[in-house]
Amino acid sequence: MTTMQATLAMPVASELVPLIPELTLAGLGFLLLLIDLFVSDARRGITHVLSVLALLLVGAMIVLGVGSGDEASVLSGMFVRDTMADVLKVCTCVVSAVALLFFWPDLRERGIYKGEVSVLVLFAVLGMMLLISAGSLVMVYLGLELLALSSYALVAIDRDSPLASEAAIKYFVLGALASGLLLYGMSLVYGATGSLDLPTIRNVAAGVDHPMLLLAGVVFMTAGVSFKFGAAPFHMWLPDVYHGAPTPITLFISSAPKLAAFAMVVRLFGFGTAPLAEQWQPLMAVLATLSLVVGNVIALVQANLKRMLAYSTISHVGFVFLGFAGGGAVGYASAMFYAISYALMATAAFGAIVLMARRGFEADRIADYKGLNARDPWSAAMVLCVMASLAGVPPFLGFWAKLAVLRAAIDGGMLWLAIVGIVFAVIGAYYYLHVMKVMYFDAPEEGHAPMEARENGVMRFTFAVNALALLVLGVFWNPIMAWCQAAFV
Repeated sequence: MTTMQATLAMPVASELVPLIPELTLAGLGFLLLLIDLFVSDARRGITHVLSVLALLLVGAMIVLGVGSGDEASVLSGMFVRDTMADVLKVCTCVVSAVALLFFWPDLRERGIYKGEVSVLVLFAVLGMMLLISAGSLVMVYLGLELLALSSYALVAIDRDSPLASEAAIKYFVLGALASGLLLYGMSLVYGATGSLDLPTIRNVAAGVDHPMLLLAGVVFMTAGVSFKFGAAPFHMWLPDVYHGAPTPITLFISSAPKLAAFAMVVRLFGFGTAPLAEQWQPLMAVLATLSLVVGNVIALVQANLKRMLAYSTISHVGFVFLGFAGGGAVGYASAMFYAISYALMATAAFGAIVLMARRGFEADRIADYKGLNARDPWSAAMVLCVMASLAGVPPFLGFWAKLAVLRAAIDGGMLWLAIVGIVFAVIGAYYYLHVMKVMYFDAPEEGHAPMEARENGVMRFTFAVNALALLVLGVFWNPIMAWCQAAFV
């Protein structure tokens, strides 16, 4: 190698150092894909265990600071490694690993577990990590599409189920539409600023006298982002997809991707178009209000637990948008805290359904949980913890998350929005309390014995840890909030 070649190679190699966790995850994903070719169906659990270990390894690398350094931005600013990125990536890896622990017993029992399931999850997490660290519009779209394509395939993994196939088609078609809206918005922003780099877009936006083209791009990007979040009125895909997909898949797509969606909003709006905050914050407030109203009101009349949780997801997205509407470091930190809290709560909520389900019995009707305490008091107590946290009952984690975003909205001068949030938090508590009432005070339906959890030690232990974490972290929530605040100092 000549001196010139060595000089050129050194900066390229150094720019790849912050991407070591992402490169490791990509390499392990391809390795597992090759290993799966030589593993029989009877030993398919090997690739599953390796995929869980891969996620934990990558999360540990980020915690230990592997690849982190003084340079926060590499690849000409396309990739950003900062505190927010590291915290969200660790949470994404942990939540995804927990989700995978629910995959194997349920999907194997249904006969639909395939080796590519774990690989698709790894590549979906890779897409989330790229999206979280996006420093340009190109990286935002690359990470988003990698996540989306993996998610479409996961939803359609049960090809013999008409419900799952229908959900996958709806997800794909509406997802393509949302991607088109987002891409069109990005093209307008590029046309107005002449750059794909988010810091440059921010600098140009601060000096634009007539930002109509730029604002049009922001509106289209808001529509695309709202779809990915599942915010009203762009929520039409979410109930059908959550209901139609196999429950372990629903568990995954309802939790970790919300962390990546949060990062996408912060990168595009909080960092990229921050000078236009006075224009897009009221839009966030409107989306928050619509999500709170639509999600909570429709969830009240649901008899299917998965659909109820789907509509409650819309309401929780409304609370995340409360933080965005508040704006500033306090608002973003509060929204980040809520996104992390909700990811843990969603994992536990759908994990309860997976734990109770059997072949031919989905355990997805609220009536199925009648008398659960009579047969399995421990599982009933764990489900109680999950529902209490989702309802925002103190001292569970969900209470502090709601309190944080409500305070952020008030600090941002949107008292009316905080009042709306409080009113619909009270309304939303009803359908969670209804599940608790069914478990403890209703007798099982005639001809149906009280159900109980599976006799799977790993799954029961995972669910118990997840549910109890909502109580423990509710008592010791300050460190999580401190990490979120450190991301926006």
